[in-house]
Amino acid sequence: MTIHIRPATISDAATILDFINQLAIYEKEPNAVANTVEAIERKLFGDDVRAHALICEADNQPIGFAVYFFNYSTWLGQYGLYLEDLYVSEQHRGLGAGKALMKYLARLAVSKDCGRFEWTVLDWNQPSIDFYQSIGAEPQDEWIIYRMTGQTLLDFAEQG
Repeated sequence: MTIHIRPATISDAATILDFINQLAIYEKEPNAVANTVEAIERKLFGDDVRAHALICEADNQPIGFAVYFFNYSTWLGQYGLYLEDLYVSEQHRGLGAGKALMKYLARLAVSKDCGRFEWTVLDWNQPSIDFYQSIGAEPQDEWIIYRMTGQTLLDFAEQG
């Protein structure tokens, strides 16, 4: 089976949404996805794109995806590549697709002179933790992620 990674195109929007929904089920949040094909078309392939997607194929069939964007490290004085999501369909795990996606992104980060390649993983997701450690990644246990969403974000933004 031949694994191939390619940049996603607008025609992949429905496939990306399907992978997002599969990922949400895997992450025990099956009802959390509010995304749509139209939103993916606008946000990943529109005029003001700030994030990018990859498609992983095996024998010309999509089996996984990744979404990433670039950030900036004030301490390093360099951009970083942040992996938002990576997912390989359950029946295609163990073929090297996840590693191929990660290598593609690592090479992209190096080619763009990024000083970091970062992502988060749920603390209960031991298969992913084991995989990431097997490729040399190290957890950053001293950092805690904070998030503001929905009405809380709107209310805070509008405070005087």
